[in-house]
Amino acid sequence: MATDLEIARAATLLPIGEIAARAGIPEDALIPYGKTKAKVDLDFAVRGGGKRGKLVLVTGISPTPAGEGKTTTTIGLGDALNALGTQTMICLREPSLGPCFGVKGGATGGGRAQVAPMEDINLHFTGDFHAITSANNLAAAMLDNHLYWGNELGIDPRRVTWRRAMDMNDRNLRNMVLGLGGAAQGVPREDGFDITVASEVMAVFCLAKDLPDLQARLGRMILATTRDGRSVTAADIKADGAMAALLRDALAPNLVQTLEGSPALVHGGPFANIAHGCNSVVATRLGLSLADVVVTEAGFGADLGAEKFLDIKCRSAGLAPDACVIVATIRALKMHGGVAKADLGREDVPALKAGMVNLARHVENMGKFGLPVVVALNAFTTDTPAEIATVQAAMAALGAEAVLCTHWADGAAGAAELARAVQRRLAAGEARFHPLYDIRLPLIEKLDVIAREIYHAAEVQMPPAVAARLQRFEAQGFREVPVCVAKTQYSFSADATKLGAPSGHVLPVREVRLSAGAGFVVAVCGEIMTMPGLPRRPAAEGIGLDAEGRIEGLF
Repeated sequence: MATDLEIARAATLLPIGEIAARAGIPEDALIPYGKTKAKVDLDFAVRGGGKRGKLVLVTGISPTPAGEGKTTTTIGLGDALNALGTQTMICLREPSLGPCFGVKGGATGGGRAQVAPMEDINLHFTGDFHAITSANNLAAAMLDNHLYWGNELGIDPRRVTWRRAMDMNDRNLRNMVLGLGGAAQGVPREDGFDITVASEVMAVFCLAKDLPDLQARLGRMILATTRDGRSVTAADIKADGAMAALLRDALAPNLVQTLEGSPALVHGGPFANIAHGCNSVVATRLGLSLADVVVTEAGFGADLGAEKFLDIKCRSAGLAPDACVIVATIRALKMHGGVAKADLGREDVPALKAGMVNLARHVENMGKFGLPVVVALNAFTTDTPAEIATVQAAMAALGAEAVLCTHWADGAAGAAELARAVQRRLAAGEARFHPLYDIRLPLIEKLDVIAREIYHAAEVQMPPAVAARLQRFEAQGFREVPVCVAKTQYSFSADATKLGAPSGHVLPVREVRLSAGAGFVVAVCGEIMTMPGLPRRPAAEGIGLDAEGRIEGLF
């Protein structure tokens, strides 16, 4: 089988104007970035096309090194629905350079289920992430400039919470001291870098409904605290207008295509632990106004990405999903059942049954939001008939059809049965979507609901100082906001080694942060790095240029 890059290069892409016409985007609303990618004029994107499409969320089991394939399935499902005559738009996040050069090597799907041009999308694309990085660092520069020129607001340099950002994995930048070299070089203080996708600017960008909402949210972001305990915002240092100006063009959604010619909006990309892990509200709303069905994806497993999509993004944007697809592989389920990665190619029905508790819990959890569920069983050549039958029987007992999919190898044809299963769920009108918790609950109670209902934890534990900080957030007027839990993606618990479906554990909250612009409170559980490091053998080692100057090694 050819590599993803070879498959992508062999495909004949349509001019982006043809893709726009298929999607119902008028020519005067298209801003081309070359022949095969474009932005959609923001005024048109906000105004929309007049339809009210149905929304399908693609999520997955708790991720493993064996691989699951959410993005590939999202693309394959969108292609298959279009092939069956249902006008469908795909909405995805933009890849971050850090993970592309670190672990993934790219994030545009795989095999014959890809969005393209994959090299552009995986690298600089239309410059959105650079704009977000610049806006983040402008706020940092203006804050330090305020300190340098007399500190009129009385900011305590020891209580600056705003950090700089770059879209690259660099553990050496996590913590540092800046402003050294004498009085002319600034005010010395501790600082550090987060990866761009963990910046609150990214979360704000993806939740904003339009430019005025974007600037208002930017202005509410808290950068520091004064000596007498008052919060200092981006608006206080008059940074919000310039930040919005940097982000003006980036807020327009990006239009690309799949290898089979389905329109795809690829826009925004917040992390799914420290933020909400979904593409932009502007892009999702645009897709729903143009298509009969929008297929979108949430990051990591359903306990993180889907929960945040449903409790944060949908609540903020007024969205109501109509169905949920949970992606699993037999290989990953066997790993959850205790099989080592090297042994996953052998049939092992007992281990598979043991690992299916992870899938079953995710299915049950999505039901708590009132969503009908279809399971996409992403096929590998090592899967056996007995293993496939075992998963399908177990899911049928839960009322969730499990469909074997081969879209990686076969494109739309390989996801046709999955598309038909989704069509049946949509036609039945079974969705009764509702968020998990009442937004009027105190913050600690919202956190407790998530911990008990989604993670099956016995209790939430936090130091008194952390609990007091939650109370201060409420006193500041931030009681009626969602809670965004930052924890490991590999387990329902905060311990990455506890695979399967652990129950009765403790959720340890070591820190809480107020993302006032994004409109949620982050509860940090365990060790979560907002600036990842590179692995021993980063994917970047295999990426380069061939003799003709073309990129090689991406996927």
